[in-house]
Amino acid sequence: MEITHRRVLNIALPIVLSNVTVPLLGLVDTGVIGQLGRAGPIGAVGIGAVIVTSIYWVFGFLRMGTSGLVAQSHGAGDGPEVGAHLLRALTIAGLAGLALILLQIPIFWAALRLAPASSEVEALARDYLAIRIWGAPATIGLYALTGWLIAIERTRAVLALQVLQNGLNVVLDVWFVLGIGLGVSGVAWATLIAEWSGLMLGLWFARHALRAAVLAARNAATLFARNKLNRLLRVNGDIMIRSVLLQASITSFLFLGAAQGDVTLAANQVLMQFLSLTAFALDGFAFAAESLVGQAVGAGRPERVRRASIVTSQWGIGGALILGLAFWFGGGAIIDMLTTAPAVREEARLYLIWMGFAPLISVASWMYDGIFIGATLTREMRVAMLQAVAIYIAALLILPPLMGNHGLWAALMILNTARGAAMARMYRRAEVVAISRP
Repeated sequence: MEITHRRVLNIALPIVLSNVTVPLLGLVDTGVIGQLGRAGPIGAVGIGAVIVTSIYWVFGFLRMGTSGLVAQSHGAGDGPEVGAHLLRALTIAGLAGLALILLQIPIFWAALRLAPASSEVEALARDYLAIRIWGAPATIGLYALTGWLIAIERTRAVLALQVLQNGLNVVLDVWFVLGIGLGVSGVAWATLIAEWSGLMLGLWFARHALRAAVLAARNAATLFARNKLNRLLRVNGDIMIRSVLLQASITSFLFLGAAQGDVTLAANQVLMQFLSLTAFALDGFAFAAESLVGQAVGAGRPERVRRASIVTSQWGIGGALILGLAFWFGGGAIIDMLTTAPAVREEARLYLIWMGFAPLISVASWMYDGIFIGATLTREMRVAMLQAVAIYIAALLILPPLMGNHGLWAALMILNTARGAAMARMYRRAEVVAISRP
C-alpha cells in the first residue's frame, strides 16, 4: 500500500487524540491537587508520578521493541509471528511487574533518597507510591499491547483503550480527591483502577492474535525458540538502556529543581505538563513512522522507508509549530488552571518562555525515535542517547550554577537537541537495513 499523507493521518490522528489524553490526565492530577491551595501536595504528586513513571518506563522497550518487530513481520506477511511477538512481550511484562511489587521497599527508599524534598512532600509521596506500585504488571503489559496495535495500524483501538483508561481515571480523580477527600492517595487509587481496566480491554482487542499465536507455535519451546528470544533481547536490551538514560535525565531535572525549594519544584511540575502534552501529541506522528518504516523494512523497500520518514516528519514539524504558538500566547492561562497557589503561579511564569520554544527544539528527537524503532536500529538509538546524555551532564555542570532554574531548563533543551542531531547523522542506515532484507 502506498504511503500517502492520508494514510499517515489515518494512523496518526487516533494516536494524537489518545496520547493527548495522557498528559491531560497529568493536568487533571495537578489541577485537582492544586485546588487544595498548597505547594506540598502538588510536589508530592509530581515526585511520586516521576518516580513510578521512571521505573515503569524502564520497561518502555516493550512498547517500542514490540512495535518495530511486529511492523516488520506484518510487512513481510508473517501472520503467526505478529501474534507471537506480542505473547513474548506480555510474558516479560508479567514477570517484570511481579518483580517490581516484590522489590518496592528498596526501590522507593533509594528513589526518595535522591529527592531532597521537604518532610511533608516525602511523606505524601510515600503514600502515593505504596498504592501505584500494584499497577506495575498492568502498565507494563499495556506498553506491549499498545506497540502491537500501532504496528498493525489498529490505532482506533489504541484511542478506545486510552479513552476508557484515562476517562475513568479523571472521573475517579475528581471523586476521590474533591468528592470524598482522599487527597494524594485518591489520585493514586484512581490511576491504579484505571490501569487494570485498560489492560483488560487491551487483551480483549488482541484475543484472536494471541490465540492464533499459541495454536501456531504448538508448544512453548517453539514460541520461545533461542533465535527469536535472542533478537527480542537484543532489540529490547538496547531500547531499555536508552530508556533508562532518558528517564534518568528527566528525573534528575526534577530532583535538581526540588533542591531549590518546594515552590520551584511545584512550578517545574506544572510546566512539565506542557512538555508532556507536546511529547504525547507529536509522538502520534512518530508512532506512524514506527509502523510505516517497520513495514517498509519488512517488505525490503528502502524507497518507502524514505517516503515514510519524510511524510511523517512534515506533519510532526507542523504540529510542533502549532503547539509552540499555543504555549507562547496561552501559557499563562494554562498555569492558572493548574494551580491556585499564588507563589507557584508566579514562579511558573518566570520560566514559561521555554515552553514556547520546546516543541520545535525537541521534534527531531521524537521523529527520529519513531524512524529508528521501525527499522529496529536500536543499537544506534542507544549510542545516540549516550552521546546526548554526556552533553546534558556537561550542561548541568555549567548552566544551573550560572542561571539557576533557567539553567536547568536550558540543559533539558540541549539534551533533546543533541539526541536529534546524533540520530540525524545515522539516518541513512534505516534505508540500508531495508535494502539488506531478503
